Amino acid sequence: MSDENSQQQNSDANPEEKQTQQQTTNSENSELQALADKFKNDYLYLRAEFDNYKRNMIKERSELVKYGNERLLVEILNVVDNFERALETKLSADNLAIYSKGIEMTYQELKNVLVRFGLSEIPAHGQPFDPNIHEALSSEETEAVKAGHIHRVFKKPYKLHDKVIRPGQVVVAREKTSN
Repeated sequence: MSDENSQQQNSDANPEEKQTQQQTTNSENSELQALADKFKNDYLYLRAEFDNYKRNMIKERSELVKYGNERLLVEILNVVDNFERALETKLSADNLAIYSKGIEMTYQELKNVLVRFGLSEIPAHGQPFDPNIHEALSSEETEAVKAGHIHRVFKKPYKLHDKVIRPGQVVVAREKTSN
C-alpha cells in the first residue's frame, strides 16, 4: 500500500511540477524566440546597410569613371586657352620671334601638365630596340647607331606611371651590307 500512496503523491505532485516545467519551458521558448527575433532584426539591418553600401560604391565608381579626368582636363583647358590666344594673334615679321617663343612656352606648359598627371616620355633614339616599348616600322642600314638600336623615331613612346600606353614607332638600325 505504501507503493500506492507514493504513486498517488507523485501523481499529485506531477501536475504542479508539470506546470512549473511548462512555465520554465514557455519562458525559455520566449527568451529563445526573442533572441531569434533580435538576430533576425540584426541580420536584416546589416543586410540593408550592406545593400546601401554596395549601391553607394557603384554610384561612386560610376562618378569616378565619369568625372575622373576632370582635374587633367581643367589643366589642359588652360593650355587650350593659350593656343586660342596664339591663333588670334596676327603674324607679322615683327612679332614672329615672340610668337614662336609663345608657342614653345605653350608646348612646354602642356608637357608639364602631362608630367604632373603621371605621363612620361620614354627615351628612344639610340636606345636598343625593345618590342615591349617600340613598334618597328622598318629597318635601315646605317652606321650612325649600332645595329639593333633605334635610328629614327616617328612617334615617341609614352608611359603612364609604370605602364606603356603608347609604343613608339621607330626605324631600327641594321649593319651595312658590303656590295
